[in-house]
Amino acid sequence: MTIYFYRERDAYGFLSNFSAHGVTLKGRYWPTTEHYFQAMKFEGTPHEEEVRAAPSPKRAKELGGDRARPRRPDWDSARDGVMKEALRAKFTQHQDLRDALLATGDETLVEDAPRDFYWGCGRDRTGKNRLGALLMEVRKELREGT
Repeated sequence: MTIYFYRERDAYGFLSNFSAHGVTLKGRYWPTTEHYFQAMKFEGTPHEEEVRAAPSPKRAKELGGDRARPRRPDWDSARDGVMKEALRAKFTQHQDLRDALLATGDETLVEDAPRDFYWGCGRDRTGKNRLGALLMEVRKELREGT
């Protein structure tokens, strides 16, 4: 079976980076993993704090996608590692989420994002589904205690 997720209010919405589960990373509190991920595009600049302080994950994503803001030069190679760091924090800092992720067993996790062919599966489900893949990696780490 495959578990598709997208909206934070859906049955598996806790898997979404928009879910209202804050994390502490790098000594600071981030309202959602989306806030952290988007802010890390601008690590060490004033834009980082502006994204962290965004009133919603949707706004954090908008700010992170603003091409007028200079992204860090290594972003394309760093983004998967940043995402995995955020996911590890989320699923280790919230026991209920850890338990829910582990309860997905060995099911394939797919972000059903119609316009995202990198993190999600895209409208035609041919995307890379990197978010789902990283969630399954974190699930395996949690199961194995690594």
